[in-house]
Amino acid sequence: MKRGKGEKKAAKSRDGTGQVVPLTEPVVTATAMVGTRSWIGGLFTRSNRRHDKSSVDYTLSPLQEERLQRLQERVLVPFDEARPDHQESLKALWNAAFPNISLTGLVTEQWKDMGWQGPNPSTDFRGCGFIALENLLFSSRTYPVCFRRLLFKQRGDRAQWEYPFAVAGINISFMLIQMLDLQNSPKPKCLPGLNFLKLLEEDEKAFDVLYCIAFAMMDAQWLAMHASYMEFNEVLQATRNQLERELSLDDIHRIQDLPAYNLLFQ
Repeated sequence: MKRGKGEKKAAKSRDGTGQVVPLTEPVVTATAMVGTRSWIGGLFTRSNRRHDKSSVDYTLSPLQEERLQRLQERVLVPFDEARPDHQESLKALWNAAFPNISLTGLVTEQWKDMGWQGPNPSTDFRGCGFIALENLLFSSRTYPVCFRRLLFKQRGDRAQWEYPFAVAGINISFMLIQMLDLQNSPKPKCLPGLNFLKLLEEDEKAFDVLYCIAFAMMDAQWLAMHASYMEFNEVLQATRNQLERELSLDDIHRIQDLPAYNLLFQ
């Protein structure tokens, strides 16, 4: 059975016995971590950072340094439900997803239609920050067809228990921050992060575009692996591995050169 609108019933999963388990009751298995915060970067709480000796000698250009600093500053901004601009951004995301449905409030069961874990999305942002909302908004405005395809699970043979769209998006933001080593100051010390700086120099929106590519890639991996809810972490790891491979290619000079860029237009 296929479900849309961000998977209303995504607040439940199945354990090994086939029973339905609410996300508010933490469950740990060999392949997944399920719990109130587990969907927010649960797979990446351990460091997967790979250091490269060349990073020590790599000198940033003035433009790379400026754009990296701005991106790192964005990463540090927490989501604040009391800030009017953050509230407006959240409302804008709703309007992009459901333009013909009025939002009844910032705390409402309606948010579950988009794939949030509860009636208050601000609780889900604790695992990443405001940049996750910026990523979702960028996706909706820059690649609206792809955004709606992913939101409503419009393609492929979908699983009975699908991933929740919005919370999956936060996981992707978190995964990219770790993969690119953006929390390391003054510059990344991993090869994917160093290679990404070249793309950032060409396009200041490279991180936001990479997010959109990663989301489309994750969904493609999900379908290829015939995955279901409890396998989300495995799919996210496979997505990370593929992104790292593509970022390591010699002929990648712009974000549009990534092979998976075409997924945004399929």
